[in-house]
Amino acid sequence: MDITDWIGTVGVFILLLAYFLVVINVIETKGIIYILMNLFGALIAGAASYLLNYWPFIILEMAWTLVSAYSLYDFLKSKGA
Repeated sequence: MDITDWIGTVGVFILLLAYFLVVINVIETKGIIYILMNLFGALIAGAASYLLNYWPFIILEMAWTLVSAYSLYDFLKSKGA
């Protein structure tokens, strides 16, 4: 595996770990940990997709990142931060 594979693996692992933690009721989908894991996982996976120049996943991860960023904004706004 080269560095791009490792970057992508880390990003996807973070995304899947976030989902798994929700499924087993360790974290909540509206919680900051889930939001941040999705944001950073998507950013990292998106970076790997960019390095591979694989547009379907670049678009997917960009969308996932934007949704996560909006969720973070909404979370911080609701907390009065």
